Amino acid sequence: MTPTTMATEMAEQPEAIARTLAALRPLRPRIRELAQDRGQILFVARGSSDNAAIYARYLLEVHAGRVASLAAPSVATHYRSRLDLSGALVVSISQSGQTEEIVQTQAWARDCGAATIAVTNVADSALAREADLALLTEAGPERAVPATKTFTTQLTAVAVLATALAEDPSALDADLDRVPAAIEKLLAERTGVDAAATALSRTNEVLVSGRGLTFAAAVETALKLEETCLRPVRGLSYADLRHGPIAIVDPQLVAIVVAPQDGPMVSGLTELLDDLHQRGAITVGIGGDAGFAQAADVAVAGPDLPETVAPLALVVAGQLVVETLARQLGLDPDAPRGLHKVTQTDR
Repeated sequence: MTPTTMATEMAEQPEAIARTLAALRPLRPRIRELAQDRGQILFVARGSSDNAAIYARYLLEVHAGRVASLAAPSVATHYRSRLDLSGALVVSISQSGQTEEIVQTQAWARDCGAATIAVTNVADSALAREADLALLTEAGPERAVPATKTFTTQLTAVAVLATALAEDPSALDADLDRVPAAIEKLLAERTGVDAAATALSRTNEVLVSGRGLTFAAAVETALKLEETCLRPVRGLSYADLRHGPIAIVDPQLVAIVVAPQDGPMVSGLTELLDDLHQRGAITVGIGGDAGFAQAADVAVAGPDLPETVAPLALVVAGQLVVETLARQLGLDPDAPRGLHKVTQTDR
């Protein structure tokens, strides 16, 4: 079988991540300079890029001890509010650098006094040209509509940004350098991928959950299932899931839970698998430790990486499931229905 473009681009991720790390690490001093005397970091993004921003926020606050939050672009583009951002570093994330809403919000932030950093895959894009600093990802051209290598290189870029603002900018370098090999292993072995896709193919009721640093991988997997496999999917933190939405769980539902192999979230996510199973759901566990895998009906292998960098590879396990499911359903994962490579929020 001829591989899909999505599969081909997924296979390019180890090299793309290695290139991005090599290109962006030398920019750490400039990142620190831009953030100097700025107490708040705001992320501006939509779609998959918004999921990358979720990881960036957690990593900045957990690893670097810096306050970070997700901005609402409509405050700039529709409400046209004037805010004092003189104490903020605004980081705009867009694969294409051409989403007008994100370009406008970056310009608004600069006019409000912010320092600006753009994370994009296109060097000559408006977003890159107009930022104080552009962190250019090294994914190369991406032809499939679902973002795979552009997303994981965005995660790489924001990891460099977050580590640049930590007390020891090089503290995670050894772990980041292990990411490409960890992804290569997931791509080669595909442990649990086919079984997970088969389970998902039997229902339209799907829920994806995670928490903490790896929550970004969970919501990105949910987004990929929606856009590529045409499944309505809810992506929820397990903390939010327990506050009401868990009532929807029944034997018709397949629940995907994404977890790191270590850290403070693993035990709670393992308990969640047990709870979901008791409520009748078929459970798919992505990543986690041995106890987590044992608690899942279907276990998809994750990377042998610490929680701080695990999302860069965990999301690839989700991509493998999504691409496989799309083919099982007779869908074209390269060109999902009604979608385009560059999305404009407002026409």
